[in-house]
Amino acid sequence: MAAEQHPVGPGAHALGPALRPRQRLGLLLFAAGCLAGGVLLWESLADWPPAVRQALLAGSLAAAATALGTLPVLLAQQSSTRTRDTMLGFGAGVMLAACAFSLTIPALNAAKSQGAGPWQAGGIVGGGIVLGALLLLALDRWLPHEHFIKGFERDNPRAHALKRTWLFVFAVSLHNLPEGLAIGVAFAGTNPVSAAALSTGIAIQDVPEGLVIALALQGVGYARGFSVLLGAVSGLIEPVGAVLGAAVIGLSAGLLPWGLAFAAGAMLFVISHEVIPESHRAGHEGHATMGLIIGFVLMMVLDTALG
Repeated sequence: MAAEQHPVGPGAHALGPALRPRQRLGLLLFAAGCLAGGVLLWESLADWPPAVRQALLAGSLAAAATALGTLPVLLAQQSSTRTRDTMLGFGAGVMLAACAFSLTIPALNAAKSQGAGPWQAGGIVGGGIVLGALLLLALDRWLPHEHFIKGFERDNPRAHALKRTWLFVFAVSLHNLPEGLAIGVAFAGTNPVSAAALSTGIAIQDVPEGLVIALALQGVGYARGFSVLLGAVSGLIEPVGAVLGAAVIGLSAGLLPWGLAFAAGAMLFVISHEVIPESHRAGHEGHATMGLIIGFVLMMVLDTALG
């Protein structure tokens, strides 16, 4: 199927719809509702288990990092496609190292500490990785979504039935949900220092990810302010996933190796199926690969030095 190319560059946002007064009012009301909900949620934190509270705060930090990454678009700062591909590669490297050092190795150690032998531990972790990848594969097939560069498949009627905004929302959810789950599982089962290193690495890679999302929205025709707003809101799936991951693992310590491996599998799927192909599609494989290596090394140092 032929790829759909989106216009990206100065003035591209002029091709699309600007926000109308009603839309602006709706966004303001939505923001006010989120703020009120956040206040109520904060007041109820005292009754939550410590691991869930820590996961929520770490997931919120990652969401804030995503919002921070969108600011250059609001300030009308342009970046080249090569720069964006390098950023995507950097994010892939951070996620890849997190899968190895922050999720898979702790999952193996957790399984062995629960009495599993080497082969059994490997089977448990391998099974968890496969399950995580299969869930993301099912969501990828079931949810119509917009790729940042190649667009949606033309023969997908569900994609044509939805506004492009929602296609981007679904795509970003597929990206960010595994990251939130990983943060939650880490705080529920590993030591706090390792969990903090994982959440810090994810937050670091969320900054360029937020920029790429906002630029992609602007490139397909949305106003600058709307692109920044939706890019910032897209990170809110991470604290949700973090709370979910911590709550599930908190039910039983025996679920820890499965949960860590499941999060690793989901992230590996996103890296291979989405992030690396997107970073290579425009012909900047060398820059994307160097970005991946730098991201991998940075996350490895964070995890081994702090964890």
